[in-house]
Amino acid sequence: MQKRSVQKLLVGLISGAVLTTSALLCPAQAQTALFLTYPPTQHETIADRIFLIGTAPLPGEVRVNGQLIDRTSAGHFAPSFPLKLGENRFTLRYGSQELNVRVMRLPTESEPPIGLAFGKDSLAPAVNLARQPGEDVCFGAIAAPGSTVSVKLANQTIALLPQAQANLPPNSAVLTQQNQPGQTIGRYQGCTRSLPVGDLGKPQFQLTQMGKTIDQSGPGGIKILGVNELETAEVTAEAGVARSGPSTDYSRLTPLPKGAQASITGAEGGWVRLDYGAWIQRSEVKITPNSVPPTSLIRSVRAQSIGDWTEIAFPLQVPVPVTVQQSDRAFTLTLFNTIAQTDTIKLSDDPLISRLDWQQVGPRQVQYTFNLKSSQQWGYKLRYEGTTLILSLRHPPRPQLRGLKILLDPGHGGPEDLGSRGPTGYPEKAVALKVSQLLRDELVKRGAAVIMTREADVDLGLQERVTLIHKTEPTIALSLHYNALPDSGDALNTKGVGTFWYQPQAHSLAMFLHNYLVQKLDRPSYGVFWNNLALTRPTVTPSVLLELGFMINPEEFEWVVNPNQQERLAIAIADGIEAWLRSTQTGIDQASGGSN
Repeated sequence: MQKRSVQKLLVGLISGAVLTTSALLCPAQAQTALFLTYPPTQHETIADRIFLIGTAPLPGEVRVNGQLIDRTSAGHFAPSFPLKLGENRFTLRYGSQELNVRVMRLPTESEPPIGLAFGKDSLAPAVNLARQPGEDVCFGAIAAPGSTVSVKLANQTIALLPQAQANLPPNSAVLTQQNQPGQTIGRYQGCTRSLPVGDLGKPQFQLTQMGKTIDQSGPGGIKILGVNELETAEVTAEAGVARSGPSTDYSRLTPLPKGAQASITGAEGGWVRLDYGAWIQRSEVKITPNSVPPTSLIRSVRAQSIGDWTEIAFPLQVPVPVTVQQSDRAFTLTLFNTIAQTDTIKLSDDPLISRLDWQQVGPRQVQYTFNLKSSQQWGYKLRYEGTTLILSLRHPPRPQLRGLKILLDPGHGGPEDLGSRGPTGYPEKAVALKVSQLLRDELVKRGAAVIMTREADVDLGLQERVTLIHKTEPTIALSLHYNALPDSGDALNTKGVGTFWYQPQAHSLAMFLHNYLVQKLDRPSYGVFWNNLALTRPTVTPSVLLELGFMINPEEFEWVVNPNQQERLAIAIADGIEAWLRSTQTGIDQASGGSN
């Protein structure tokens, strides 16, 4: 697995299980004693079930709370058990040995309170927010069914009514095919658009039940922005993370190049909303007063080939926000807060672009569509040089490995970041490095230049890995991992290769490699996923994350650690890359003559 937050959930601490007859076990002792990899002794989860991953020597029986559990021919096990809310205890016995585990199941939603009270931390907005005049300002609370709830603010009383709104599962639920919405009870919501301009302070919530009333101040203050309070945000991060809402829970949008400017139209906690609709953290922008919203004219556009890239220059008066949309044979760039005065564009015969179309799609939106000679895209870059936006589009490479640059990223590494672990405690970081080294040797043998993010068991952050991709600009980038599941998953029966992509340019590579490995190695398919992961986000190259098998599956684990199968896997990945490179040539327009 890639994400460190998910890693903590999935693998816990191996030292958690307490052996009542001897000292704590380490992985090396797993062949001679009962050994539990997951979960740790004191574990908390919101899942309705938990799997127990471990091993014990054969012959012999392993029982959990007196129940005999199945084991593989190697002695490994991974049964799942239901969890009730609150404390759950599991006792594992193998001969005279015993392990005790305590799992706390936490509620997923704030529980409706009993009696005259609001739900804990349920009053919304929970942070200070700013909105423009005439916009919806919404309030929320959790209270017992049958309550009367309202908010007083700026001499107004806003009724909050009960809402039968579906409770969405987390994004990770799709990994276990359990992403069905549930129902939320006891939630009250209400909105208003008629608040006056000014700093209105904190709303006062009122709750009435059976003739009794309580009042409680909301945690977040409300401000309605005036016409003379305009501010401008200028992106100071190298790639500002634009999102669809004011927290990291919201989806990422096209990153904003350093220097991009936009008016602020709202705020919520540590986030500001930009005039084209995206949100960005205050820490990634410089905010200055500005009575004139940043807007720009655009006239000429010029393109030229520089090395392996085509650079297109868009001269602007101020750096404006942008978005990118990629589709088959098209790359679309939208400039916001921009008005066209364009009569001339220079675009000669290009290795990549067959034609450039543009249109003013809105009062302050200009859209440029690059029609491409190939259905496969290879990467792009965006930057500002002063007030000129530079878009770089990568040319197709040769359809062969010889001379190409390939980056391999062995997942995890170092003393803290073990990744997922198998029944014996063997860590993902070790097998990911081993297979990456085998693949490196195979690719080098075929003439490729290989870059490794790590060559040893060292700690390497996600951003360091991503930075290396952007710095070296490989033809493709592969991040190699082995899989685990959220607690609610079925570790005993879930197997197979999983593949993850994010940028559209990586979709073809992800699908091709996935199907190739499944077929050539006769492995199960876990599936292909669009996923917003650090190692799938780079724009400069098709970047794919491979989950090559499940560490936690007691049967597949034996395949994962088999040296012969590791060598077969490395050869199959190299073969798949070569086959995919050849396949990309079939989509090139006849007008280009099939040349690069």
